[in-house]
Amino acid sequence: MYEIGVIGQFEASHALVGDFGPATRIHGHTYRVEAIVRGARLRADGTLIDITVLQGALSALLGHMHYRDLNAVAGLEQINTTAENVADFIWEQLAPTLRGHNLSTLLVRVWENPSAWAAREDTLT
Repeated sequence: MYEIGVIGQFEASHALVGDFGPATRIHGHTYRVEAIVRGARLRADGTLIDITVLQGALSALLGHMHYRDLNAVAGLEQINTTAENVADFIWEQLAPTLRGHNLSTLLVRVWENPSAWAAREDTLT
């Protein structure tokens, strides 16, 4: 199995709903996002995927989320913006671009600070 990944970053605010103490007040994070794809076979050119496709898709998406209130971003406005849900949202946004590239899985890991992250990994079939 081969894997390749890229990292992006964005800054955003949000407020959680529920029993999250002070995190229920609006606060911000500098999010770090890893997008990693895996596949069993390399292409004829020796790559798993053109890394610019993966980097471009991640950069475009994170650019849309940068300096935003996540609670107002389309697709996130109706859910609790936990790190898990943000990882799920990013996975769902990236997956359509990556399907059809002979990849088996996509892993999205969202760091909300240097010591805490949440991730979603799922198949791209």
